[in-house]
Amino acid sequence: MRDLSWGIAATGGIARTVGAVIAAEPGMRVAAVGSRDLGRARALATTLGAESAHGSYAALCADPAVDAVYVATPHTQHLEVAEAAIAAGKAVLCEKPLAASLADAERMVRLAREAGVFLMEAMWMRFNPLIRRLAADPRFGDLRSVHASFGFASPYDPLHRLWAPELGGGALLDLGIYPFGLAQLLLGTPPELRVTGSLAPSGVDAEAAGVLLYPGGRRALVEVSLLGALPNSAYVVGTGMRADIEAPFWAPRRMTLSGPSIEPETHELAPEDNGYAGEVREVRDALAAGRTESAIMPLDESLAMMGLLAAARRQLS
Repeated sequence: MRDLSWGIAATGGIARTVGAVIAAEPGMRVAAVGSRDLGRARALATTLGAESAHGSYAALCADPAVDAVYVATPHTQHLEVAEAAIAAGKAVLCEKPLAASLADAERMVRLAREAGVFLMEAMWMRFNPLIRRLAADPRFGDLRSVHASFGFASPYDPLHRLWAPELGGGALLDLGIYPFGLAQLLLGTPPELRVTGSLAPSGVDAEAAGVLLYPGGRRALVEVSLLGALPNSAYVVGTGMRADIEAPFWAPRRMTLSGPSIEPETHELAPEDNGYAGEVREVRDALAAGRTESAIMPLDESLAMMGLLAAARRQLS
C-alpha cells in the first residue's frame, strides 16, 4: 500500500505542528503545502520534505499527488478550502472549530456527504489516549458532573485573530470548544445551557462561564477566558469514580482515577503519542476502510457543537 499523501493548507503554527506529525508517521507523507504566500508555502514544504508548494489553496486541492487535505487556516477560511478539497475528491481533516458559523459547517457537511468524501473535524482532544481511556471507562457509574476551564491573558488587539470578529475571534470558538467538548464527549449535547460573561470592545466574547444542564440533575460547569489565567485542568465525577485531569486537560499527559472502591490510579501518556497522531491515523484508517465519517469524531457531533457555541454566544449579547 502506498503512503497516504497529504496537502497542508496554511503555514502557521498548527500547520507546522501537524505537518511534522504527518511527516514522521509511518505510511504517510506531506506531498504539498499551499498558502496565499508562495514563499511561505515553499519554506514549509522544504521543512516537511514536500515535493510541491502552491500559491493558492485551490491549486493545492487540485494537486493530483494529494490524497487528503489538512485545513489549518483561520476559521473564516475553513469552508473555502474544504469546499475546494471536497470538489476535488480529497479527504479533509479540518481544524477545530469546523467552521466560523453553524451555517458554514452545515454546508461543509452537506457537500462532503453528497460527494461521498471523508470529512472530519480535527478535534485532537478526542484522540488523546488518556481522554479515550476516560470516555470508555465503565467505573464512573452514574456520571454526575464535568468541570473544565481554559483561559489565559491575551493582550487586546482588535487586529489579532482572537479579538477580530471578521477572523472568527472570541474565547468560545477558540477555547470554549475544549471544555464544552469534554462535556459533550462524556455527557452528550445538553438540552439547556446558561451562560454569562463579557464582550470585548470589538464585539467578540472575551470570557464566558456557564452550566450545561442535563436530565436528572447532571451538569457540566465550563469556563473560558482571554482576560486571565484559569486552572486549565478538569475533573469528572461519577457515583463510582472520579477523574482528575492535569492541565492542559485538552492535551493531558497525566490523569488520576479514584473512587470508593478504587485504589488511586495514575495514568500517563506515552512520550511518543498524542492526539495529533491519533487524528491523522483515524483519517488513514477510515480511508482504508472506505468510510467517509469518523465514529470517534462524528460530523453530527461537530454540528451540534457549533450550535451549542452559537447558543452560548447569544446569551452574552
